[in-house]
Amino acid sequence: MRFVGAAVAAAVLFSGIASAAPVRPGPLPAPQFDGTVYSAAELGGTVFVGGSFGNAIVAGRSVPRSRLAAFDARTGALLDWAPSADDTVRAVATDGHAVYVAGDFARISGTKRDSLARLDASTGAVDAFSHAVAGSPRALAVGGGRLFVGGHFSRIDSAARANLAAFSTSTGALDARWAPTTDDTVEALAAGKTRVYLAGSFHKTNDVSNARRLTAVDPATGALDQGFLPRPSALVLSVATGPDGTVYAGMGGQGGRAVAYAPSGQERWARVFDGDVQAVAVLGGVTYIGGHFDNACTTARNGGQGACTDGSLGRVKLAAADGAGRLLDWAPQANGVAGVRTLTTSEALHRVVAGGDFTTIGGKGCKRLALLSAW
Repeated sequence: MRFVGAAVAAAVLFSGIASAAPVRPGPLPAPQFDGTVYSAAELGGTVFVGGSFGNAIVAGRSVPRSRLAAFDARTGALLDWAPSADDTVRAVATDGHAVYVAGDFARISGTKRDSLARLDASTGAVDAFSHAVAGSPRALAVGGGRLFVGGHFSRIDSAARANLAAFSTSTGALDARWAPTTDDTVEALAAGKTRVYLAGSFHKTNDVSNARRLTAVDPATGALDQGFLPRPSALVLSVATGPDGTVYAGMGGQGGRAVAYAPSGQERWARVFDGDVQAVAVLGGVTYIGGHFDNACTTARNGGQGACTDGSLGRVKLAAADGAGRLLDWAPQANGVAGVRTLTTSEALHRVVAGGDFTTIGGKGCKRLALLSAW
């Protein structure tokens, strides 16, 4: 696959040229699901999935999987890893032999766990990691020996925490030192080497005015990093980091945007769509973009209800951009209203996993999860 140069008769974009004949990779073999997939995370070729589903679907047959499942990203085979949650799982993260999950549940496999749990990556067994959460955790990230949790909550156990908390991955204890705050919901997290990036609907971080929607804090102390304050104009729904330190954000607002920022917070490029960008992921210098958009706009302008004003190219729920922000011809074409809610990648296998509410990819049945060849 490729991005197409000026010789192609296509609209000139504000950050590159897009193909008039997009390549549409079909889904590879993988389980499907009978309810929304909200999150997925890869570990050693295994993809762990969380959502609101009650069954996986394999070769047309329903296999019980209550809001948690795992499959082999090499073969697409559903694995026998089958812990069960009694309500929606909204976030999944992996670390070593552990799978962390967060959501609306009160029990995992019959064991009391208040919205947050740690599971064995091989067996699915629930371990001793257990905390009381006053609110709703929605985002997880792991880095530097800590599990970072974001969402909309006010306390962890007896300790005040304003939408953010961290735990030791070795002991499971709440980190007493790491207690940054936001004044509204944290929708997504990304853990880098020297920063934890926060994304959401908040307008203050650590009570600092105008530290809004996309900020960074120290991974050890929680102190606000004043060197990264891009101040996006709309809700940020997803955040990811690249190996060179670039920060990628998926946004809502009037239409939606995928934006790349330098570590200084300066915008490097932006792609505009006619609906929210709900997921971003990076692999091999390519940014993968998911959401409930139907089109990529050919300029940075859009109008009422996000409609592209200067032309568009069809990118239904999924798209990809190169390192300069140029739209690539990778266009699997999903369907649905909510579309794609989560993206994760496998570097070793060069594959992309998309989850959400879609039921087709390229017009073929593919319910709520797709395993795709990367660009």
